[in-house]
This record gives sequence, C-alpha cells and structure tokens, in this order.
Amino acid sequence: MKIQEGEILLPLMEHFYTIQGEGFYSGAAAYFLRLGGCDVGCTWCDVKESWNVDIHPKVSIEKMLEFIESKNAKTCVVTGGEPAMHQLQSLTDLLHSHNIKLHIETSGAYPISGTWDWITVSPKRFKKPLPESLAKASELKVVIFHPNDLRWAEENAKMANENCMLFLQPEWSNMEENLPLIIDYAQRNPQWRISLQQHKFMNIP
Repeated sequence: MKIQEGEILLPLMEHFYTIQGEGFYSGAAAYFLRLGGCDVGCTWCDVKESWNVDIHPKVSIEKMLEFIESKNAKTCVVTGGEPAMHQLQSLTDLLHSHNIKLHIETSGAYPISGTWDWITVSPKRFKKPLPESLAKASELKVVIFHPNDLRWAEENAKMANENCMLFLQPEWSNMEENLPLIIDYAQRNPQWRISLQQHKFMNIP
C-alpha cells in the first residue's frame, strides 16, 4: 500500500459490522474498529493478539471511513487493545464530519483523545485508570473475575461523574460462578446494572 504524505494511519487489528454485546448499547448495530496495541495485560483477555502494536497493518482513517460507509453504519465503536494509546482526534473529526456517532471502549489507563458521543471505561487492576478518564466516562463497566472486584468497582465509581451509568459484567470464563453473586449485589445496590456479553450468546463478533 502506498502511503500518501501526511496520511494519518492507525494499527487496525480487525474491523466488522455487528451487534453491540455489552453495556448500555447492548443490542444496537455498530461498526467496530479494533486498534492494535495494549500494555494493560489482563490475564483473562480474549483478544491477546491485539497487544503487540507492531504486528497489525497501519490503515488510513479515510479507509476506515470507507469500511463504515460500505455498511451504511450509523455508529462506530473504537476498541482494542487499548485505543487510548493512540491519538484519535483526527479519526473522530473525520467520522463526525460524515455524521457517524462515535463510541470508545477503554481501560482509562491513558488520556482519552478525540471527541466522543459515548465513552465506556472498563477499569483494570493490572494498570489503573486515570482519574481524568473516569471523570469523562458515560458508563463504567467493571469486569468481575473475583468477588473482591466488587470492591474495586465501588472504588472506581466514586471517581466517576454523577451521570455515569454503572455496570457489573461477569468475566466469561467463570460467569456461572460469579453471576449469582453479581445478581445479589445489584439487587442490594440498584445503582448498578448487569452487563452480559450478549454477542457470545449470539455467536457473533
């Protein structure tokens, strides 16, 4: 691929049009751009192949726009990896100029660049989120792998803004073990909602 001078490129691991499976927008159609690169290091990560930024092709933001428009998608979710490792203002400016709504899914461990319609922060113990990232969150989505993660969820919720929606999500590999605990917790603490990885039940990306 010939690179034009001044062309803005980002490492793109994969991209696909699917149904959002997690959080507030579960069930809604969205085009996903999964950027390469992550140093958060979650032991239960299901996309560890995204971690090495150097193995993924660099793709222009204009080509990413073409992908989205080819499906007539109205919403784009930028995820990773850890997408906030990259400077994303040019990407969000371009996509917004074509009336595409933009969501980002991040651990919050890096400053969030770009202009977003919805910010999902999923904080991880392996590399703690920045307070300024938590303050920007539209939703806080905490993965529950161990019962102590409920305490971790509350610690992060204290740093979120008052309008932030709060979600607890059982980690897929031990969901049967932890889901009853999460259900009980949400019943006793109704400010929290439960998020399930619905896309895995539907067997879609």
